[in-house]
Amino acid sequence: MPKFVNKTTINVFTLLGLIACGVFIFYGFQQQIFTSQDALRSFVGGFGAFGAVVFVLFQAVQVVVPILPGGLGCLAGVLLFGPWLGFVYNYVGICLGSIAAFLLAKLYGRPILSVLFRQETIAKYEGWTNRHFARWFALAIFFPVAPDDFLCWLAGTTKMTLGRFSAIILLGKPASIALYSLGLSTAFRFAGHLLPA
Repeated sequence: MPKFVNKTTINVFTLLGLIACGVFIFYGFQQQIFTSQDALRSFVGGFGAFGAVVFVLFQAVQVVVPILPGGLGCLAGVLLFGPWLGFVYNYVGICLGSIAAFLLAKLYGRPILSVLFRQETIAKYEGWTNRHFARWFALAIFFPVAPDDFLCWLAGTTKMTLGRFSAIILLGKPASIALYSLGLSTAFRFAGHLLPA
């Protein structure tokens, strides 16, 4: 593993990412991006076709460097691009990020898990690697409650092939992304109705 990849570096990037998110959230509320769908669409429309590319890359990066919960990205995709395009952009970005995380774990091996994730998380799931990992992994990817980002990294430290991993991701992700997107967008709209005008 490169010397510059260590817990301090990851913590610094995580902190910078959180600060950037905080600034953007403040800006978003100032510009009513989070309270008005018209303002939100206008903001994204300002990027033109490049806005979709930026969003897909954001979704891919947040899998590789898990800073924010993936569900928030799914919600943003639906709110920004609508249910169908939002689903497609979420799917493409998350699948690309998942494959990238798997390949990076193959390249750097098990030590990188300790850099990116808590030891408690590693200990909780490393027993899966002993027997029938592909079966457990496929089930976890299909349902939207497992720590998908971590499991993609963990899969890269096993004997699983890229072909098998990609098949599980490409076939299993649509259901969990759809459930996240539908559930969170419904909750978001319900909360919006509860807020005072």
